[in-house]
Parts: sequence; C-alpha cells; structure tokens
Amino acid sequence: MGFLLDAMDVLLYVFALRTLRTEFGWSNAQAGLAASATLLASAAGGVAAGFLSDRIGRRRTLICTILLYSLASAGTATARGLGELIFWRTLVGLGLGGEWSAGATLVAEWWPAGHRAKAASFMQSGWALGYMAAAGLTAVILPRFGWRALFLAGVLPALLTLYVRRQVGEPQVWREQRARAPWNAIFQPPLLRFTILATTLATSVLFAYWGLFTWLPGFLSLPAGEGGAGMTVVRTSGFVFAVQAGAFAGYLWFGALADRLGRRPAFTFYVLAAALLVPLYGMAPRRWPALLFWMGPLVGFFGSGYFSLFGAMLAELYPTAVRGAGQGFAFNFGRGLSALAPVLVGALADRHGVGAALAVNSGFFITAAALVFLLPETKDADLSAVGAGGPDLNSPAR
Repeated sequence: MGFLLDAMDVLLYVFALRTLRTEFGWSNAQAGLAASATLLASAAGGVAAGFLSDRIGRRRTLICTILLYSLASAGTATARGLGELIFWRTLVGLGLGGEWSAGATLVAEWWPAGHRAKAASFMQSGWALGYMAAAGLTAVILPRFGWRALFLAGVLPALLTLYVRRQVGEPQVWREQRARAPWNAIFQPPLLRFTILATTLATSVLFAYWGLFTWLPGFLSLPAGEGGAGMTVVRTSGFVFAVQAGAFAGYLWFGALADRLGRRPAFTFYVLAAALLVPLYGMAPRRWPALLFWMGPLVGFFGSGYFSLFGAMLAELYPTAVRGAGQGFAFNFGRGLSALAPVLVGALADRHGVGAALAVNSGFFITAAALVFLLPETKDADLSAVGAGGPDLNSPAR
C-alpha cells in the first residue's frame, strides 16, 4: 500500500504534464526539469533513509517517508510557477526514494529465502497499481477540477501511517543483529565491488525506465501529426491503465521466475525483451497504429517487471548492519543519475519527435543485461548468514 500510494503521488505530475506545459508555456525540456528534480531528490532521500533505517529501524523510517511525500504532493497544488513546482516535487522525491529504501529492506528481511523474490515482486507491483490510480484520478479530476485539485488528492496516503504504526513490526533479523557498523562500510572492500556494480546496474535500467515512462502519457496524447498517438486525456488514461496492468503481471511473474531460475536469468530475459519492444512502440503510431493497443501490456510487462530484482537481490548482497545503507544507496544513487533521462528525452523530442526519442532507452536495457552477470547469483541466500563479504559465493547455486 505504501508503494502504491507513493507511485500515485509521483505519477500525478506525469499525467498533468501536458496541462502544466500549456498553462505555463513550458518547452518539453522545461517540463522534464521538474520530473528530473523529483528523481534527483529521490536519490538523496533513498540514500539517507537507507542509512537511517539501519539506525532507528525500517518501520520508523517508513512512516516518516510516507508522511513526507503525502504532504509534499498536496503542497504541489499551491505552485505558481516552475520554481515552486520544483520545490514541492523535490520534497516528493525525498519521500519516494526514502520509502522504497525502508520498505524494500523491511519486506526482504521478513520473508524466507525461497519466497523472497516473490514477496519483493508483490511489493514492487504496488507501483503499477499506483500508476493506475494516478491514471484514474487524472481522468476523473483533471478535466473537471484542474491540476491543483489533482495534486491535492495526493495527501491521502498520510492516513496509511496510522496503520503502519499499529500493525507493522521490525524484522527479527534486524532486532537480533542491529549492531552498528561504520557508515562507509559499503564503500570499503569487500562490499565496495557490490556497491559499484549494483549502482551501475540500477542506473542503466532506471535511466531507461524514466526516459520511457515520463513521456509515455504525453506520447499517447500528442497529435498524430507531431509523432504521437493523438489520444484524448481520458483515452490516454485508459490506455496507460492497460500498460500498467501488464506491468502488474510483469512484477509478479518476475518474482516467480527469480525464485525458481535465479535472479540473473530472469532479469536478463526481461530487459532484452524490453530493448526490443521500446523502439517498435515508438514507431507504431506512424507505421502500425493498431499495434499500440496490443503492445501496450507487453511494454508494461517487460519494461517494468525487472525492478522486482532490486528488492531481493540488493538485500541479499549486504549484511544486516548495512543492508539498508547498501540497498538504499545502490538503487537510489542510480535513480539520481537517471534524473537526466526526462530532460534528455525531452530535448531529443523537441528535435526528433517523442517516438524517436523513446528508442534511445533500448541501449540502456542492453547494457543492464550485461552488467547483471558481474554480480553474484544470490538465489536462496539466508539474510541472517550474509556476512561482511556479501553472500556465500562458494554455494553451488552461485
């Protein structure tokens, strides 16, 4: 639920992007700047929350981050220009990154090894549901009440903290092994290698994801004469709903494959399929308009489902004392570097059209397919036994 509502608050901007461009007279690059600010802030929030969760606990950190992104989303409704909008979306980003770091670590530590990837995938599937919720709210609120009312609805996730406080406990492995470690342990051997490789891997797929999905609603609603699909706001929301239904299935199937076959084979299958689909999708409105409908769920399935890897695999690379820090840094520092994606794709769209700009993301998916094999296979890792050197690499499964 936390990740669902997190995604909803972040993606409200994506659906309001065209309306904001029209009202304030922004270029594609300027509109992408606010999205990039959110991603950049999420890096700082995720890294900070990861370190904090190792100190004060996963649950307490989770509560703070949910409150932050909820209140900041409501604050977005008061923005009077690009500067104020960037301020509020920066705070949303801090909560976004922090919520994932605390929540993903909490889930990984609660579940046994044989089902950890499935549990992480179920948590990650909240992003697709949040995307759908943002699409639904946009279709209902934006045409009738405007973008300010749309962002005001983003305060609702704050209510979830009451449930978290009452019903969610700290994982046993953290309670039993909460001995402090130096804050910079993840940047020293033997963990340094994992940190560098995992961060590079996360950067590749996050760049591809945000470069694609920040501009997808705008691509669908852009007039056909300008290289888009020419859909209305309501039709765009409905179509994105189908894409995210595919993403929801993609997240869940990834977990099942990763627990059975291993983290690396499942991830490689997903990202290579995404690399093939994205350029075809960008060309579809001009050459094969009917394919947009049929390819949408597949783009969602393969273009999103691989994120389930990080909730499980990153936790399995680091010992308990620095698990939050390692998981939070690798994923969210990569997210910060990927903040360039919306601006880059926006600038390319201004010159070559949105469809052509989306195809650039395929290269990052292919890069990720190669990078994942530089990390160990962590399937069946026992988190209580993961030491300072990471998972047991002598196991036959490795």
